Amino acid sequence: MSSKIKIKEDDLHAHIKARMRQRGVLIEEIEKTLNKGWNADDTKQNIIGKVFIFPYNNFWEEKFFEEKEVTVYYKYKAGQLVLLTVKARYGTKFPRKE
Repeated sequence: MSSKIKIKEDDLHAHIKARMRQRGVLIEEIEKTLNKGWNADDTKQNIIGKVFIFPYNNFWEEKFFEEKEVTVYYKYKAGQLVLLTVKARYGTKFPRKE
């Protein structure tokens, strides 16, 4: 059984912090996506992507959305998890692969 991935502020480099702010993603959402998400279909070689859908029911950029889809891209380097970037899409009825 694998242990849960825990993310600390120190794990976040400047690029991913900027993308989190720009796209409205929280550190807790990254952690949950890594632990409970399914594999992303759009990854490149040696890159892992995980996707998770969160209930949102709030406004983003002056529009109301029911859900937020978070995708986290990362890799392992020398056995260490390296977060690369994060994306968020806001919408309704995103497809799930749970």
